[in-house]
Amino acid sequence: MKKLKPIPQFKNEDAERKFWAAHDSTDYVDWSKAKRVRFPNLKPSLRTISIRLPEHLIGDLKALANKRDIPYQALLKQFLAERVEREWRQNAAA
Repeated sequence: MKKLKPIPQFKNEDAERKFWAAHDSTDYVDWSKAKRVRFPNLKPSLRTISIRLPEHLIGDLKALANKRDIPYQALLKQFLAERVEREWRQNAAA
């Protein structure tokens, strides 16, 4: 069995995220001993931001959201998530 490296202490989530993006977890964790768990009440971390948008864009967004019967902020998050995912896929393929 391979000797595992100790997992460092992190100052914050950003530091931890940066670390795991650059390191292979199999050097630090024995995944053969992992157990599947569920977190049914876990909610993603949210951060409030301010963004200035043209009035007509907000109106169009509200109209589209109304057709789908969802809040316009939810539709905006969905649009952003889809576009970010597409950009990541395009960059990975390049």
